Amino acid sequence: MMLDKLNKKTKRCSQILAWTGGAMIILSALLVTLEVILRKFFNFSFGGADEIAGYAFGIATSLSLSFALYERAHIRVDAFYNFMPRIIKVILDFISILLLVSFIAVVSYMAFLLLSDTIGSDSHSITPLRVPLSYPQTPWFFGWLACVVSGFILLITTVQALVRKDLALVQSLIGIKSTDELIDDEAVDQK
Repeated sequence: MMLDKLNKKTKRCSQILAWTGGAMIILSALLVTLEVILRKFFNFSFGGADEIAGYAFGIATSLSLSFALYERAHIRVDAFYNFMPRIIKVILDFISILLLVSFIAVVSYMAFLLLSDTIGSDSHSITPLRVPLSYPQTPWFFGWLACVVSGFILLITTVQALVRKDLALVQSLIGIKSTDELIDDEAVDQK
């Protein structure tokens, strides 16, 4: 019961992070648009829009990873998946989430090492802005860390469902979305 609440709260937090990342993408697109208009019509540039947009894109991507995990939106090859027995699907789903979370944990560790090195050496960008690289790397690392935490919570919830032999819950947590689920998601998006 407590794990279910934690799972729901983590899913809600991941949604907020994804919205934050989306807002960053929109704001950076507006910034680049403004920069282009100013250069074209007023021969003026405040510079650095492309650098800031790059940072925003990297941060937004990492912030959205945990939401993609909960939405089962990470890409998997599923050509034969629908032809397999349910128990094989569950085994493959569990192996895939285990491998995905493990991979994300390794990437997060490497991101931590990069951030630690950046902070330790007080690294700055080699652009006219001279941005301390710890500024964009900290929220970028936070996005990876949020995905690892979400992944472990999802993994523990899945193991709990497997112990209870609740295969429908396992499917809804880590399985590939069915055509009906995709259609329902599309209908909700259109409202």
